[in-house]
Amino acid sequence: MTEKRTSLFENGLIWFGAAVSIAEILTGTYLAPLGFSKGLLAILIGHLIGCTLLFLSGLIGAKVRKSAMETVKMSFGQKGSLLFALLNILQLVGWTSIMIYDGALAANGIWTTGHWVWCIVIGALILLWIGIGITNLGKLNTLAMATLFILTLILSKTIFSTSGVIGVIGADSITFGAAVELSVAMPLSWLPLISDYTRKAQKPVRATAVSAIVYGLVSCWMYGIGMGAAIYTGEYDFAQVLLKAGLGIGGLLIVILSTVTTTFLDAYSAGVSSETISSRINGKKAALFVTVIGTVAAIVYPMDNITDFLYLIGSVFAPMIAVQIANFFFLKKDVSDQMLNLPNLVLWAAGFILYRCLMLVVFVLGNTFPTMVIIILLCLLYHKTAACFAGRNK
Repeated sequence: MTEKRTSLFENGLIWFGAAVSIAEILTGTYLAPLGFSKGLLAILIGHLIGCTLLFLSGLIGAKVRKSAMETVKMSFGQKGSLLFALLNILQLVGWTSIMIYDGALAANGIWTTGHWVWCIVIGALILLWIGIGITNLGKLNTLAMATLFILTLILSKTIFSTSGVIGVIGADSITFGAAVELSVAMPLSWLPLISDYTRKAQKPVRATAVSAIVYGLVSCWMYGIGMGAAIYTGEYDFAQVLLKAGLGIGGLLIVILSTVTTTFLDAYSAGVSSETISSRINGKKAALFVTVIGTVAAIVYPMDNITDFLYLIGSVFAPMIAVQIANFFFLKKDVSDQMLNLPNLVLWAAGFILYRCLMLVVFVLGNTFPTMVIIILLCLLYHKTAACFAGRNK
């Protein structure tokens, strides 16, 4: 039986849904101290860096028709990929919990029934989305995205038609480089997932480009909404922003639909990554289990500040994709037949340490960009040097 392929439109819808997220809007509020012009510039630079990496990462999986964690084997070997699969599952469980927590918090701010009630409602809808499946959502996903698009346009008009700066701006509370890094962080968090969707595309290269462009544009929009709300309305509480905009039921729909369509991708990819660890694991059942765990965690644990979580994701996955880019696009190597490629794993570890060290340095383009450039160059230098020595010893 031939596997069903997703169209360009379907891929665009998937990544539109991924970008329309409360987490992105809330992250945008952190950039408000820069003011609108500088904040917008930081958002655009960060997304240009992040979405370029997102495209390259998705293109690897699209070209070889493999899931994200399967492509990791091509650079780190069979056992090496297990480390990243486990780290990816952990971050996806974390994202599932955070998204359900934030969604329930915002929903409860609009219609007070209890935070835990909204956690269960959102969790149940995510389970429904997973049950239907990524290639069968069809009209349901189109309807959800159309509704989100219209409601988000109304919200944007309300925020940006407000006259005057109401929010308190403290220019020293965030540097421009840190703002760029926070803008890179969201597209970076999707790097270990995008190939799970581009591998099924009818037109791999075009679908990957559409995915990265749609996600980048909409994500910038979401960051702008959060930043604009903080600057022009003085509100950092998203539920209050929606209420002030006169979006009662409409606001509730934004919260619920955006949370479900984004978190569904996190849980689904956690299931796909689980299959990489063991062929005996059923991906859909694993995704359902992750959703249940995420729902319980959202009920039990407070998750109000995610900046440290975003930086941790960057420090893990930026050097990973740097090694993959060097290995796939420049060196044209595939080491998936090896159990472990130690040199590449050491280069990743060096990149992890480098990223954490660069967090202490004020750099206008953030931490991801210099880390990526240095690790790609080191990877190329090592493998070219190793090839020269191997050639001489023959």
